[in-house]
Amino acid sequence: MSSDSSAPKSVTVEEMAAEEDAAIEERYSLYEAYNELHALAQELETPFEAPAVLVVGQQTDGKSALVEALMGFQFNHVGGGTKTRRPITLHMKYDPQCQFPLCHLGSDDDPSVALPKSLSQIQAYIEAENMRLEQEPSPFSAKEIIVKVQYKYCPNLTIIDTPGLIAPAPGLKNRALQVQARAVEALVRAKMQHKEFIILCLEDSSDWSIATTRRIVMQVDPELSRTIVVSTKLDTKIPQFSCSSDVEVFLSPPASALDSSLLGDSPFFTSVPSGRVGYGHDSVYKSNDEFKQAVSLREIEDIASLEKKLGRVLTKQEKNRIGVSKLRLFLEELLWKRYKESVPLIIPLLGKEYRSTVRKLDTVSKELSSLDEAKLKERGRTFHDLFLTKLSLLLKGTVVAPPDKFGETLQDERTQGGSFVGTDGLQFPHKLIPNAGMRLYGGAQYHRAMAEFRFLVGAIKCPPITREEIVNACGVEDIHDGTNYSRTACVIAVAKARDTFEPFLHQLGARLLHILKRLLPISKEGEYLSGHEVFLKRVASAFNSFVESTEKSCRDKCMEDLASTTRYVTWSLHNKNRAGLRQFLDSFGGTEQVATSGNPLGFSLPQDAPGGTTDTKARSDVKLSQLASNIDSGSSLQTTETRLADLLDSTLWNRKLAPSSERIVYALVQQIFQGIREYFLASAELKFNCFLLMPIVDKLPALLREELENAFEDDLDSIFDITNLRQSLDQKKRSTEIELRRIKRIKEKFRVMNEKLNSHEFAQNLDPSSLQTCSSDSKSS
Repeated sequence: MSSDSSAPKSVTVEEMAAEEDAAIEERYSLYEAYNELHALAQELETPFEAPAVLVVGQQTDGKSALVEALMGFQFNHVGGGTKTRRPITLHMKYDPQCQFPLCHLGSDDDPSVALPKSLSQIQAYIEAENMRLEQEPSPFSAKEIIVKVQYKYCPNLTIIDTPGLIAPAPGLKNRALQVQARAVEALVRAKMQHKEFIILCLEDSSDWSIATTRRIVMQVDPELSRTIVVSTKLDTKIPQFSCSSDVEVFLSPPASALDSSLLGDSPFFTSVPSGRVGYGHDSVYKSNDEFKQAVSLREIEDIASLEKKLGRVLTKQEKNRIGVSKLRLFLEELLWKRYKESVPLIIPLLGKEYRSTVRKLDTVSKELSSLDEAKLKERGRTFHDLFLTKLSLLLKGTVVAPPDKFGETLQDERTQGGSFVGTDGLQFPHKLIPNAGMRLYGGAQYHRAMAEFRFLVGAIKCPPITREEIVNACGVEDIHDGTNYSRTACVIAVAKARDTFEPFLHQLGARLLHILKRLLPISKEGEYLSGHEVFLKRVASAFNSFVESTEKSCRDKCMEDLASTTRYVTWSLHNKNRAGLRQFLDSFGGTEQVATSGNPLGFSLPQDAPGGTTDTKARSDVKLSQLASNIDSGSSLQTTETRLADLLDSTLWNRKLAPSSERIVYALVQQIFQGIREYFLASAELKFNCFLLMPIVDKLPALLREELENAFEDDLDSIFDITNLRQSLDQKKRSTEIELRRIKRIKEKFRVMNEKLNSHEFAQNLDPSSLQTCSSDSKSS
């Protein structure tokens, strides 16, 4: 009877052991699936939500040493200065049967390929990469070094060790280090942007009000909701505290110093003993087992030192925050929880990537099947039609192209296409131009550039005129040596206008040419001839040549207009505000000015010239009648003749420039310059629209069609590069098929894992306490 009662008990124990083994095996399977997913994400640059621990800290915070302590063995290049120039991703797997670290190094060319390497080989590779990057113009790289490790002391974690943040000294002599500091900070910040990463923020300070690393971390994670704060080098900080109250504040920082919303509620405290593993004279530990024991002993000594300093025994909660082993256990359980939560989210992402890869494979297969002469010609003609349709849409207005990829702000446009700069060398503030901050392309960008040109040129004033310029412009006539201030004003005005406006024509041409050339890559985006680079280069060459020649022809027409309007002054065109000029001349007062205001000093301002008004003519008639009545009286006539003689003496016969003459010349120059400016602005805008923009619409299609047919008459293999293209497509098809199989395999792993996680029996088998007991038993055995 006793035999019968004991038999079921023996079977139950065996079943429980088998269930525990199965649970651990499933847990390892999930870790392995995530490791494969992380490698796939790195290769495809696909943002899969694969949880990992990202270690962030200053250059001397002991990041790499802490990572080694978590792993249970030493492998990295540890010491002062920059020892990590590429992020190192460590896929760690606990294996109680592995007495020595079993390592695989991911290939830089294919992250899915992991080559077996010894610890010394991995160390040599990391050191060689650091030395190589140190000599490069960009001494840091965001590309990860991927290492897979199995070991009896390894936790089940994925940890990414980042380059240490740098705090350079100010001053010009430290500029190189300042540039490096910005590069490292940008790299680390980009890694922290991944929402699935748990940030391990290291601080080497005994004062929590000093947030050296947290200052960078909180720019990405302001609430520290996915950040674990770790105070490193605890063994060096304990002796610094003078009283127990300082230790209390350090172990339990107030909310004012450290936000209580951080992950894990309060910081962890760790110490890693110094010394390297090896057999050299400077080595401290003979094996990784000794190093592991030293880490554990350091943890015990830290607790004892804290209790001695506090004068009390630490609580269980406090002890759970002290030591590498406690941090390791917390990270492992937290990451396992994140792994389970992320499985349902990853499955649809993998499904989407699988469908995308299937479509990519179908596209490649279709391209391979269409590599014959007739189909290639037809595809070329289809591309021609689609290209022109998209080009027309871009000019008319469309949203088919993403602005963040193809759009340019006005500041970007000025940088790439050139700015409108006047003779004074100053640029107009871009913020005053409408839509300056918007990322535009196509017709919208063309219109903004033309509006800026109109706005800037329309506000230009005539450059200052000096007395020397007026005197030099007077010169000597071919029949007398008197002065003709009308001619003087014309000479000055056309010279100023030509020098002022000619640079703007070249600047406008360069800017609009830049905008039109940008239409080419936008129009080609997404078209199915993307693999035929030779053909596309020929189309691009024809397009660019057409746009460049059209812009030059248009600019030449504008130059002819500018040359004509600054070669000969036509008063009906140049004198746009004759009434205003007459009012200005009337302001001089005096009979000679009044009597001659309609035609002062023989200036070419005829009474019947356009721009005169009825009021002006009436006022002129009144003045003439008054002059006639004055002539009837001898005294008045004598006075008039005397004043007229004085006027002629001060202008026509005298080279000494009087203020009144200077003002008259200045007024005439302003009028002529304004007339030239208005004509130049209207003419330039009209001609660029008619002779640059319109040919893109009505002449380019025929030119491209002719270029296309000429290309088809040549050797078709040289145009489409069929031989090389076939080889390239074959290779692309093979790599896509391999990629598809990888995604399918990982997708199936996560699907099976999700089904097991959803089952109640599997959830019970993965109880943390039972797994921890099982792991502890395995480690002790």
